[in-house]
Amino acid sequence: MVAQHMNLNIRYDAPDAIWDKVPVIYQQLNGWIGFCPKGEPGHEGLPYWFSFNEQEKHISASVEPSGLQFTGLLDTNEWGIWVQKIKEVATRELGYKVGEIELGEVDY
Repeated sequence: MVAQHMNLNIRYDAPDAIWDKVPVIYQQLNGWIGFCPKGEPGHEGLPYWFSFNEQEKHISASVEPSGLQFTGLLDTNEWGIWVQKIKEVATRELGYKVGEIELGEVDY
């Protein structure tokens, strides 16, 4: 497993109509376990997939000025499949193309 990261063009200042759909997107992705509760080893309140323990296989997300950021510890092949899926689901649910600005997939 290796450290992974990406930043999607779901802006921190997007309207509530967008942010209200984000948990629906999260739930459709492989490994969804929920928002980290108090007392677990992850960051309280952040969404996680696979494990709350960041020393194990996991993915977490946070809202940053640059967009919705995902980090994790996964095999590269599994990460690639997961990333493709979230982009597809988010594009469908949000009604606009969701992708990584850094890779030239979308404009900011």
